[in-house]
Amino acid sequence: MKDNQKVKKPFYKRIWFWVLVIIIIGAIGSQGSDKKDDNSSLDQNSVSSNQTQSAQDTQNNTEEPAEPEDNVPQEYKNALKSAQTYSEYMHMSKQGIYDQLISEYGDQFPAEAAQYAIDNLKADYNANALKSAKSYSDNMHMSKQGIYDQLISEHGEKFTPDQAQYAVDNLVADYNQNALETAKTYYNDMSMSKDAVREQLVSEYGEKFTAEQADYAIANLG
Repeated sequence: MKDNQKVKKPFYKRIWFWVLVIIIIGAIGSQGSDKKDDNSSLDQNSVSSNQTQSAQDTQNNTEEPAEPEDNVPQEYKNALKSAQTYSEYMHMSKQGIYDQLISEYGDQFPAEAAQYAIDNLKADYNANALKSAKSYSDNMHMSKQGIYDQLISEHGEKFTPDQAQYAVDNLVADYNQNALETAKTYYNDMSMSKDAVREQLVSEYGEKFTAEQADYAIANLG
């Protein structure tokens, strides 16, 4: 090496190197600050949006006060509860329930309360008629025609003809056996002759069984 030759400084000791480092660090810091500002802006927008939604929800909840449930008099509600009981447990007809509600020997509700009850009662009168028909068959051993007549009678159940017809059409009953059970009552308990029993079984003013059902009963009286 020559004595007059200048020794070069390492690059990291040169001014231009540190100037470049400062510029790079400054650029990186600026980008970080921008991202932070963006995130802060997003957070503020989110908070603002949530606050706006909360305010709208509060306004919606307070704009329209809840209406009272109803203005139905208590007596009307009582009539409806009684009607539901008559339908669900006694399987009564619409007319039968109304008459019971207003009867002086029944519930003694005003006509307006009884009508409200009937208008608002949810009842399946076909099903009620069928259950009533089953009771007449199982407990009183009545004939098909006798059950139908009892269901529509003004002095009986007061179902409509269509409801009564639905009931007898869908009733599962052994009318031969019903005739026999009825015949036993006349023959054993009322000491009637077989001929008299048969006549009572088929009579239009009696039990209204068919001739075949009456013959079965007489043949099996023993």
